[in-house]
Amino acid sequence: MTAPTPTLGSLRVNGATLHYEVRGQGPLLLLVPGGSGGAASFDGIADDLAAAGYTVAAYDPRGMSRSTLDDPEAEQSVAEHADDALRILDLLSPAEPARVFGASSGAIAALHLLATRPERVRRLVAHEPPLVEVLPEAPAHRVFLARVQETFRTGGLMPAMAEFAAGLKAEDGDTPSTPRPTPQADLKLPPGAAARAERTMANLPYFLGRIVPAFMGHAPDVHRLATVLDRLVLAGGEDSRGELPYRPAALLAERLGTDLVHFPGGHTGVTTHPAEFTALLRRTFDA
Repeated sequence: MTAPTPTLGSLRVNGATLHYEVRGQGPLLLLVPGGSGGAASFDGIADDLAAAGYTVAAYDPRGMSRSTLDDPEAEQSVAEHADDALRILDLLSPAEPARVFGASSGAIAALHLLATRPERVRRLVAHEPPLVEVLPEAPAHRVFLARVQETFRTGGLMPAMAEFAAGLKAEDGDTPSTPRPTPQADLKLPPGAAARAERTMANLPYFLGRIVPAFMGHAPDVHRLATVLDRLVLAGGEDSRGELPYRPAALLAERLGTDLVHFPGGHTGVTTHPAEFTALLRRTFDA
């Protein structure tokens, strides 16, 4: 049976117009994308979550894909992106707190939302937020991120992305300056994914130039998060243990005295293992 077409909408927020998509009926479950992806990065799980009895909303973060900035050169901040998520919640679930799933940089925005407006979040699953400022070797990561930006300025996008991706794969005990090489595999896009891949590639300069410095340089309010542990689930990938985006979630879970929930796949498990990921996400929200 063909899945129903999502309802599309747009929402004016401070300095931007957000594109969002809604599926299903029931309590709201907001999906906050990370990286250079948008709402389409959740296509593999949104329909199944909607079929499970949720109103599932996803959106393109400001400046990416179909969410446009009033000022294309505007600097970005975690607080403003978190406020965007709040505006979506206020639009679609004004009277009730919502379940929220955030991936990667989207998890950083979602954590800020939980810390600042906990009454609007019933439960947050934050999957591998790359909050490198919480790590003991944070100064080395600042040097790494500055080097990526310099490569971007002097060498262009693809060399900078290669350096950035290799640094993210560096495991605990490595330094970002000497990452282990990552084998490359031939990937076949599933039907209908070409447009999504094209948008993702088009988003890369904005992501690398403005999202990465602002988000990976962000320090979360750990003390405030400690007061809302009943609403917070920190998550990591089974296959990304020890890698840079995994380690902040693991360290935060240890510092906060809570369990780290392991999801199928690695940092992008929501894309590579959609069925298994959805099943565990449902169980986590229903717990």
